This record gives sequence, structure tokens and C-alpha cells, in this order.
Amino acid sequence: MAQLCIALVAGEASGDILGSGLMRALKARHPQVRFIGVGGPLMEAEGMQSYFPMERLAVMGLVEVLGRLRELLKRRKELIATLIDEKPDVFIGIDAPDFTLNIELKLRQAGIKTVHYVSPSVWAWRQKRVLKIRQGCDLMLTLLPFEARFYEEQGVPVRFVGHPLADTIPLEADRDAARRTLGLPAGPLVALMPGSRGGEVGRLGALFLDAAERLRQQVPGVRFVLPCANAARRAQVEQMLEGRDLPLTLLDGQSHLALAACDAVLIASGTATLEALLYKRPMVVAYRLAPLTYWILKRMVKSPYVSLPNLLAQRLLVPELLQDDATCEALAATVAPLLRDGAVQTEPFDQIHRTLRRDASNQAADAVLALLEPR
Repeated sequence: MAQLCIALVAGEASGDILGSGLMRALKARHPQVRFIGVGGPLMEAEGMQSYFPMERLAVMGLVEVLGRLRELLKRRKELIATLIDEKPDVFIGIDAPDFTLNIELKLRQAGIKTVHYVSPSVWAWRQKRVLKIRQGCDLMLTLLPFEARFYEEQGVPVRFVGHPLADTIPLEADRDAARRTLGLPAGPLVALMPGSRGGEVGRLGALFLDAAERLRQQVPGVRFVLPCANAARRAQVEQMLEGRDLPLTLLDGQSHLALAACDAVLIASGTATLEALLYKRPMVVAYRLAPLTYWILKRMVKSPYVSLPNLLAQRLLVPELLQDDATCEALAATVAPLLRDGAVQTEPFDQIHRTLRRDASNQAADAVLALLEPR
């Protein structure tokens, strides 16, 4: 079996998880494989020779990117030159589209096969990016089925591989076992999930705690659990809790345990809404942005929905309370009925879970190797 050289670039922790799973699946099919590029600790553990630390690419927000733009552009230019010299059999850009799509375009022009793993949200906004993807990408691997349909319509070679979270989260979670693990008593339990970034928690944390206080007046005996993404988020929430008397348990990480344990979720829009869906927990989705950002996005975004459960169902499956509609009164009033009859909302969740449960890493590995077969 001839040796393969596969280049991968991941830009953040979620990409490191996807990349390591893909590398493991590729090694199982083709043991004579060498990996180069940029990855995190999980990809390095699978044998990646990373040209520089992945953390140098993990930057969020417009202002933060501007502060690091010169470094990012320099690293990308050097990476393109190095990879053209190395001539890998295929290049796989994992998410981080603002960094990786340009690399794919340059490498494909140099005759190197290119794959993009995880679609950017082109179906929702900045749809003209699909032209760049069509130019620079031999194959798009999508985690969600509606993304694949969009690319098919746009003439981009695509394969829907499923979502790794759907593979790892059980079809039925044991609520009682999760509560025992967390030391939580019986009775109604709401998970509060205002996001993992400082800005999100700053905009939504106090709002969610205000909604929790109102919910206490409506639902006797209700308790709350709030998973904190890291020590900084925990300190931020603890400051917001000063002067409040809430039956609230703060967790360090453990968001999946919180979802398994709870009866309903008040949650920020984002990937966590997909996790709540996979745990079959009824939810209310809320989000707030800076007013100017919201005004601009409202005019740019083509989709009628923002949360993944609604995008996947292509209908309003879960309530979305955005911007001025996200008041503590409205949130509490919308969560309260879910503690009584949330099963109505979650009936379609199981079907979505099964649709996404396709053994994503192995599907992606098969698709990459199929692309290389003519060689």
C-alpha cells in the first residue's frame, strides 16, 4: 500500500475533535499515512506534525481578528508555500472558513486535491462565498443534511457525513443517573446555558438568572443547573449571582451531564441547541447581540430561523426569543409550560438524531479516500 500524505488545518477545539476522529478513521483504512498541517493536542496525539500551535488561529470577533490580522495573513501565506512544496495527496480544511477556504483555492490551483469539512453558514448569509467554495473545493463534507441540499443546488460536489455529536450522545439519556452523579434531588430542574464566551454570558447571563427568579414564582420547587465553560465564565456568573437567592448549582464544564439531568433548557443559540436536541430536552432559545450588529445581520441573513433544531426541522420546532423579545418575563412564561408538557416539543427530536447519526468520522474518511482513488 503506497504511503499517503494528508494535510489538515483546524483552527479551534471543535475542529481538533473532528480532525482527530477523521485521522483515526483514515489510519484504520490506510495505515501507511502521514499527516501534516496545523492541529491541536488531539490531532497531534493521532500523529499530526503541526507546523505551529493551533491556538494561533483560534481568534473570535471582528476586533480581535483585526488585532491579529497581520500574523494570520503571514501564517496563511507561509502555510500555502509549505504545502505547495510538500505536495500532499489531499488538503482538508476543517471549519475556520475565513482562514482555510483561501488555502484550498491556492492549493487546488497548484493541482492539489482539496476537501472542506464543516460547511460555513453560506445557506444563511454571505451566500456568494459558495462561488469561492466551488472554485477552491473538490469536495464539501457537511454535518447537516440541509447543507448538502444547498450545495447540490449550487453545483458543488458534496457528501453529508452526519454529525459526530449524534454518534457520541446516546439515543436515550438516563436522567436519574445524571442527577445522582451531580447530587441533584428529584423535582423540576431547568438547565441555564447562556453560552461559553464572555460576551454571550455578559449579554444573557443576568437575563437568564432574572428569568429563573420569575420561574420560581410560577413553578413550585423548581431548581436550576448552570454549566460554566471555564473558570473565567464561572467567576463571571458568580458575580451576577451576588445578592440573589436561587436554588442553582454551578458546574465546571459538564454541559452534557446538565442536559441529561434536566427537564427543560433555557439556552443561547449555537451548537449547544443541537446538544439539547440530541438529549431530547425541551428548550427555549434566546439570543441578544449589540443593536447595530443585530440590525446588520437581520438584513443579511436569509434564513427564517437561527437555532439548529428549527433549521433541521425546517419549521418552528422550538421557540426563539431574540433581541428585544428576549425579556425575563417572556423567557419564564415560555419555559414554564415545558416543565409540564415538553414531550410534545421533543417528539421529532429522535428522528432528527437518527438522521444525523451516520458514523461521521468513518463516512468522512471514506469520502476522502474515494476522492483519491483515480490517483
